[in-house]
Amino acid sequence: MWTNIRSLIDIAIVSLIIYRILVVLVGTQALQLVKGVLILALLWWLAAMFRFRLLSWFLGSSLVALSLAVPIVFQPELRKMLVELGRGRFYKRKISTDEAEVRVNQISKALQYLKANKIGALIVLQRDDPLGEYTDTAIQLNANITQELIETIFWVGNPLHDGAIVLDRYKIIAAGCYLPLADAPEISRWYGTRHRAALGVTQKTDALVFIVSEERGEISLAASGRLDKNIKDFQVEKNLMYYFVGEKTVSSWKDRFEKLKKLFWTNPDITDPDRTGGLVN
Repeated sequence: MWTNIRSLIDIAIVSLIIYRILVVLVGTQALQLVKGVLILALLWWLAAMFRFRLLSWFLGSSLVALSLAVPIVFQPELRKMLVELGRGRFYKRKISTDEAEVRVNQISKALQYLKANKIGALIVLQRDDPLGEYTDTAIQLNANITQELIETIFWVGNPLHDGAIVLDRYKIIAAGCYLPLADAPEISRWYGTRHRAALGVTQKTDALVFIVSEERGEISLAASGRLDKNIKDFQVEKNLMYYFVGEKTVSSWKDRFEKLKKLFWTNPDITDPDRTGGLVN
């Protein structure tokens, strides 16, 4: 009985370690290598099972060579993993409401300042999809989320102000990030480069992007390839709070349809956020 329990604990610990390693590798080229190694291992197992001796030897030799090359080729990723472990971030705990409120306050105040002074900005919030292809070639920051840092990055004259910043729920990952532009005939000419970049990255990933227009002094929010223009300050705070506490941010099409029904079949409150272009229920 004790042997079975000990085996289950052993398996659970190893599974957790492997899972956390994969989480750290998400968004890096090393993850693609892991997938390739798993495919090679599967092919080697099949070759051995069907007794294809030459193919089995070839695949086995390839796996041995890869095991020697991995520490050399992917030294940066391995170093990142060890640094996260040393900082105690190998297992990321859920952000508390108090912590979320602090970060929401910092970002929303920065957005309000940028809007008031008509300073263009792109703030990308990373969700489940990795954004390594955009952050790896940018300026790595790994800095705390603060109002002053965000304002400084986008200040006119700063070499990084033309690019986007990418942050997750814990830190500002990188600045000076260049995003893919959405190029579709149905997109209005109203959209500038920043708005097209925001739409472009949200068409390819599940990221949320706040855009500050330097021409109009407005804040917009892009998600799932859609853009909500000129959102209000309280909507910014609500969407940020949803992002940090892990709840849904953008209403589904079903939710939007239900709200349209209420709009036509009931007497809606004129203070309802959805009457002013809001995203939050």
